[in-house]
Amino acid sequence: MGKILFVMTKADHLTLNDGTRHPTGFWAEEFAAPYRAVTEAGHEVVVATPGGTAPTVDPASLAPDFNGGEEGAEAVAALLDQAAVLRRPIALADVDPADYLAVFYPGGHGPMEDLSTDADSARLITATLDAGRPLALVCHGVAALLATEQPDGTSPLGGYRVTGFTNAEEAQSGLGDKVKWRLQDRLVALGVEYTEGEPWASYVVSDRNLITGQNPGSSAELATALLKTLA
Repeated sequence: MGKILFVMTKADHLTLNDGTRHPTGFWAEEFAAPYRAVTEAGHEVVVATPGGTAPTVDPASLAPDFNGGEEGAEAVAALLDQAAVLRRPIALADVDPADYLAVFYPGGHGPMEDLSTDADSARLITATLDAGRPLALVCHGVAALLATEQPDGTSPLGGYRVTGFTNAEEAQSGLGDKVKWRLQDRLVALGVEYTEGEPWASYVVSDRNLITGQNPGSSAELATALLKTLA
């Protein structure tokens, strides 16, 4: 058993292409399902954010419609309330990758606002992959991979098989024509081998020590895949 680092957005909004701010943050299920899985397996979770700012949950992700009903919504809200690590994150710049068995990035639209360009996050991603330790990202959390792009347009992620929130899902979410960029398009431009499953169905891709999940519904399957690498 050991420590697993959850790298989370500090953003509470996403700037749209018309300059307006769309309220967001991290998506509740994408934190809750992996957090529950890894802590029940006996691991300790440490949360890191840019600047050590406590992450904000996307209010929409707490709605019953996204949690299987009222009972599910109450359970997710209770877990977030009990997860004290959310209220005492460490600064991403202070992270030593060698201290952790694995690194995980939850999504929500927040990572598009900050982690997609965060140099500290990019260094952590590169160091984790180079060391052969598991790196897992889900949904819009996969946007953190974009920060690894070099000035010449290349990335150490070039050629990796990945997935992430699809253009179809972005359109169905109502933000497809409002966001400044779409994750699927940017991942393809990064040089990765992007694949996708059916919209909103669980879909997880593993390539070497990189594990990615397509959408919120992929969170539990991704957590299972991550734990298998640590068994």
